[in-house]
Amino acid sequence: MLRIARVLHGTTAEGPGLRTAVWFQGCSIRCMGCINPHLFSPSGGSDVTVSDIVLGAMAGEVEGLTLIGGEPFDQPSAGAKLVTEAQEQGLGVIAFSGYEYEMLRDRDEDTKRFLAGIDLLVDGPYQAWKQETGRALVGSTNQRFIHISDRYRSYQPDMAANRVDIRILPDGSIDVAGFLDTDALKNLLEATGTSRKPRRAIAE
Repeated sequence: MLRIARVLHGTTAEGPGLRTAVWFQGCSIRCMGCINPHLFSPSGGSDVTVSDIVLGAMAGEVEGLTLIGGEPFDQPSAGAKLVTEAQEQGLGVIAFSGYEYEMLRDRDEDTKRFLAGIDLLVDGPYQAWKQETGRALVGSTNQRFIHISDRYRSYQPDMAANRVDIRILPDGSIDVAGFLDTDALKNLLEATGTSRKPRRAIAE
């Protein structure tokens, strides 16, 4: 079981191609200035099975998964099972972590298995004093794109554009995914007349 905040199938706002985004619930790093502090507590969200996520991704005919949060590597055992099953189905995996690659590769066996099942790792904590303005998907200049495999080697974050996925749900609420800076986030919320924050924005 994974403890997650939500899953979004069929988004183009969380990396290259059509993707399933998985927001992990809980984060022990808790970067100052993070746009997602509601994901810090491990007691929030809900439990889902790895198979449910992968089957949903396959039904959505996506290219791969994007694992964000929260902090995916705070759930290494379940995360390892997720990426293993995703690989078996031919899905690519991109993961964001506030931990640095060098720390993750020297941790426990579950973490090593998790890391081995990822194609592209975006690592490093969000640092508000190092704002990134040139690359897509990251909020601060210290964050790195580390290719564990060659699957996303052609992706160039300095040439890519950030996207926003806005969906109006049946109950009338607005669901937002994507990458926004603070001003763009504020403008979006004012334009839609909602106080609900996007689940992912400039702070990782």
